[in-house]
Amino acid sequence: MNVSYPQLEPRRGSGGSTWWGKAWTRSLEEAAYGEEELKQGRRLARNGAVGAITVSSGGYLAAVQDRGDAWTVTGTVEPLDETSRHLFAEVVAGSSGRVASLLRGDLPLPLVEDCEEVGVELVPYAGELGWTCTCAHWVDPCPHGVAVAVQVGWLLQADALVLLHLRGVAREELLAAVHALATSGPDVQTDADADVDTDVETDVETDVETGVDAALRAGALLDQWKQPLDQWAQPPSA
Repeated sequence: MNVSYPQLEPRRGSGGSTWWGKAWTRSLEEAAYGEEELKQGRRLARNGAVGAITVSSGGYLAAVQDRGDAWTVTGTVEPLDETSRHLFAEVVAGSSGRVASLLRGDLPLPLVEDCEEVGVELVPYAGELGWTCTCAHWVDPCPHGVAVAVQVGWLLQADALVLLHLRGVAREELLAAVHALATSGPDVQTDADADVDTDVETDVETDVETGVDAALRAGALLDQWKQPLDQWAQPPSA
């Protein structure tokens, strides 16, 4: 599933920061070839040279206007494997309120710590990031790749679900997985266990129902905001 985000307005600085936004920036800085590429890329990002960004499972795509030409950047992010995605859903379903937090765009540290305990890393490290660009720059990421990655950082900083989407955990799939876990359980259990499980299940189901409604509303708004990427992805002038 692809989700397109409209072109972001020029801005000064990062416009605020979250811990996972800082972690993304740190991975980008570690992956960059040198300070010059980072400097040029940040300038392009702040000047609003990046077009609409399309995010998919394991990557993103955008065009960058630079010196009268348009260059297309494809970024890759290592997605979580099937086992890790299932473990992540179990961690989310294991405590009430976590679905609601994620749908608010938050990524609570206790959730991340629980994920790390089962071997799931949500924030990619430098080696899990990759770029290609249609420009002739000899290193990756080039300044255009940095520019798009910087703005992707702005998106996931505002909404942690963007980070999860890049990691291969789409919103709808997560809600479905959590709901399935909440409504399933062992065939044999004590009365006390049943009471506890029922309470947790009810809380998580409430979270999921709220989440589905929020997701539908967000999807409707996103459809109104979508802008075609084609106008930005024109080939470079001769």
